[in-house]
Amino acid sequence: MADDLGYSDIGCFGAEIDTPNLDRLAEGGIKMTQFYTTPRCCPSRASLLTGLYSHQAGIGHMMEDRGIPGYRGELAKNALTMAEELRRAGYATSMVGKWHVAHILFDGKRQLNFQSSKPYWDNKDNWPLQRGFDRYYGTIHGVNSYYDPFSLVDGNKPIEAPDERKDFYYTDVISDKAVAEINHHAGGEKPFFLYVAYTAPHWPLHAPEAAIEKYRKRYLAGWDRIREERHQRQVKTGLVDQHWPLSPRDPRAAAWGDVQDREWEANRMATHAAMIEIMDKGIGRIHEQLKARGLDKNTLVIFLSDNGACDERIDPRWYDVPSRLRDGRIVKAGNTNHNVMAGPSDVWQSYGIAWANVSNTPFIRYKHFTCEGGIATPFIAHWPAGIKNPGASTTQVGHIMDIMATFVDISGAKHPAPHESHDVPPLEGSSLRPVFEGATSPRTTPLFWEHEGNRAVRLGDWKLVAQNRKDWELYNIALDRTEQNDLAPDNPEKVAELGALYDAWAKRCNVIPFPRLPKPKARAGAEAD
Repeated sequence: MADDLGYSDIGCFGAEIDTPNLDRLAEGGIKMTQFYTTPRCCPSRASLLTGLYSHQAGIGHMMEDRGIPGYRGELAKNALTMAEELRRAGYATSMVGKWHVAHILFDGKRQLNFQSSKPYWDNKDNWPLQRGFDRYYGTIHGVNSYYDPFSLVDGNKPIEAPDERKDFYYTDVISDKAVAEINHHAGGEKPFFLYVAYTAPHWPLHAPEAAIEKYRKRYLAGWDRIREERHQRQVKTGLVDQHWPLSPRDPRAAAWGDVQDREWEANRMATHAAMIEIMDKGIGRIHEQLKARGLDKNTLVIFLSDNGACDERIDPRWYDVPSRLRDGRIVKAGNTNHNVMAGPSDVWQSYGIAWANVSNTPFIRYKHFTCEGGIATPFIAHWPAGIKNPGASTTQVGHIMDIMATFVDISGAKHPAPHESHDVPPLEGSSLRPVFEGATSPRTTPLFWEHEGNRAVRLGDWKLVAQNRKDWELYNIALDRTEQNDLAPDNPEKVAELGALYDAWAKRCNVIPFPRLPKPKARAGAEAD
């Protein structure tokens, strides 16, 4: 799983970024061009792990505890994780990378600044080893430095990056640890499940200089040209219907011809691209290790992002942005100082609205929102023993909840069955195995989304979508997936029909209108996260 990767950010989904390993997985597997996540990192991880809507799994918003079902900020005990499920079915289970489904307690910024050893957890009940994983290495918190990440743990033990290796770069470490997990499990008596959760390319924009330099000239062409070229490749390869209009440039972004500091802007996107290429190289090493151990033919490999591209502009006042490094250097955080170039460890920047608009080509909006730009992800499945037509693309609709259902199907697990005295709810997702085997029947059940009051319903080709506190909009996805022609005024009956489905789902799944959510519960010695 990638983090904040846009729909068009890998080569086989339209990008100019070099991702040969992911492209090869797609050539030997299947691409799903209408696959969805939730609009945000931790809700997506909750849905992935449990096969439920995130509110059912306890993470309707973020990691704060609001004291009501659906918004406890950590995985519910009756929401069985795929690791718990697969371990019951006889699998060994490992995870490497970002967890982000447990409480974090902040002692101001002192822990982030390596000035405090105060525990950042109230308990470890929802850490990976307590939720079904036999082995774990990664970060509990959601956003981190790539050179010296906060909340790094090995198993249940907090550790320090400088003690791990001198050339620590988190993406490479995740890849190397994943390869080691394959070696650990290969040849054992049990089949194994490995969850690899990268933080790339989530901000901060951190990458080695040589990797960034490769892309700087490429992005001096500017976001308008790059976006148009991505769209042309998408149309040419059939990813995007030529009749869908390319959504206009975000009105908050200037035309490239009006940009003054082009080298600074190009460097931001070059760093984003470098982070993706480094991740791709690691994925290549993982797949080569499966081949080396003779496991590639009958191993299902799935790649996706946790949500759409991110237009957030880093603010140094944010609770999870450090103000200094371990060695005392001041962190230069934010996107306003054009004398500071993204890439080094003491610079925290994001790539901003205009480049996020490129990453989500051809869609509108971003992470947080339930428009296609917030919830559509590139999706690749590679499984030589189980995919009927390798190299194919499908427009079958899928959702991140479906991955758990797929694993239950393939492993022969029994769900739902009581787990540790808890009644386990039935899965909300559907197995993707028929899609892998070439099925073309359309999905007949509706899908729903809600995050921060942004909400949506999709049923067949119809999508009802709204921003927080705003009216519903209606789109025919088959004709207008870029959401340019709102059909709600002319179709009040369809709006009412889908709106009623949403209301019933929200009531069933513990969804509360965002403005009515209670404030987070205070925890002694901690700032609300």
